Amino acid sequence: MILDLFSTGRLLGLFFVTAIAELLGCYLPLLWLTGRVYASYGAVYIATALAWLAVVDGVKPLWTDYLGVGLALLGAACIGLGHRPA
Repeated sequence: MILDLFSTGRLLGLFFVTAIAELLGCYLPLLWLTGRVYASYGAVYIATALAWLAVVDGVKPLWTDYLGVGLALLGAACIGLGHRPA
């Protein structure tokens, strides 16, 4: 019982640290760029999640997965390239 509580507490602690790291990873570039970082971050996150699925989980992505990632990255590129500083 105590071991289970320790393991659960450790797991929740790791989730908390990971959440903070992810928030900082989004917020710091936002401060630096003061712009459309979240759109680009979302596309990169999707691509990374698909790569994780293939490499770590061993699930072969479908052509629709690649299409979706390509569209997300293309959308992020359009947003980034279309940005004109004020």
